[in-house]
Amino acid sequence: MAKVVVNVMPKAEILDPQGQAVLRALGRIGVNGVEDVRQGKRFEIEVDDTVSDDELKRVAETLLANMVIEDFEVVR
Repeated sequence: MAKVVVNVMPKAEILDPQGQAVLRALGRIGVNGVEDVRQGKRFEIEVDDTVSDDELKRVAETLLANMVIEDFEVVR
């Protein structure tokens, strides 16, 4: 079995209210110098050798990411 990681992030042009809330909270707890925060999702999937890169891409596109507002990266 191999572990595959799929990282899903909001597209750069999409507002990220959760990331902005974290950014504001950093200032309240005294952490300065952070210019931006983007919050995403991480999926860890265990697969065997029969699962192809194309199948993993299809899983990410159809189930894990909203392709209108999110980008993804599959890391084997």
